[in-house]
Amino acid sequence: MLKGRLGLDSAKVPHADRAGCLYLARGALTARDGTLAFVQGETTAGDALDPGEYAIPLQGVSIILLGPGSTVSHDALRLLAHARTALAAVGEDGVRLYTAPPMIPDRSGLARLQARIWADDDLRVMTARRMYALRLGEVLPHADLNVLRGIEGARVKETYALHAQRVGIRWQGRRYDRADPMSADLPNQALNHASSAIEAAAAIAVCATATIPQLGFIHEDPGQSFVLDVADLYRETVTIPCAFKAAKLVADRPAENIERATRRLTGAALSRQGIIPDMIERIRALIEGRS
Repeated sequence: MLKGRLGLDSAKVPHADRAGCLYLARGALTARDGTLAFVQGETTAGDALDPGEYAIPLQGVSIILLGPGSTVSHDALRLLAHARTALAAVGEDGVRLYTAPPMIPDRSGLARLQARIWADDDLRVMTARRMYALRLGEVLPHADLNVLRGIEGARVKETYALHAQRVGIRWQGRRYDRADPMSADLPNQALNHASSAIEAAAAIAVCATATIPQLGFIHEDPGQSFVLDVADLYRETVTIPCAFKAAKLVADRPAENIERATRRLTGAALSRQGIIPDMIERIRALIEGRS
């Protein structure tokens, strides 16, 4: 039995013993009898929960992802803060990250390891090589990041062409104007939208692991460098396939909106393939030196 009206005297479960994340949408997250409850409202096709009230394992997850059509009470926020369970407002299936308060993790081990690896030139390059190996299926012998980036760029060009041929769309190369992204052709627009969705998922995973988004191993200057590193691990398996499927869909049905179609297909892939939990595990494995 938890002590106090909101259970604020209860012990905290270490994040190492928790599940990664829990996605909730179209309902109200509130406090009931010292713990969390989610009142599921009207559902749409694909929702995991039927209408009704559900007890939420407050200390059983590291982060709760609150999707569209949801609200959260003040008492629920107090419970979450005490349990050190993060809450993020996200788009459908995690294709956008709107806001997430600091997680205040119970351990700083991953962040300290990440900083140590990042600050050591040899360890940083070794980690970058491991990340490229996850994508390319082989450990490249090169120790120069620019050489690794060049090899990766050539492989990605081949992947673009192969997927375009597979789905039956015209591909003229990766071209878009950052100042006018809507001027790009359908495949390039779809790649932009799919990339944004995967980056949001990666931002959620980085938040859930309490790692440092600024300290990337491949990307260097952006404030979300590590987020971009993690997102790139899924470029060939999620970003490109979803983008080209969306481009083909809109090419065949011009009334469809390319951004909406891409976000819907990418969100479905994130949910179906368990991408965010997989990102969390990969982050831990990379930083802890596991294969």
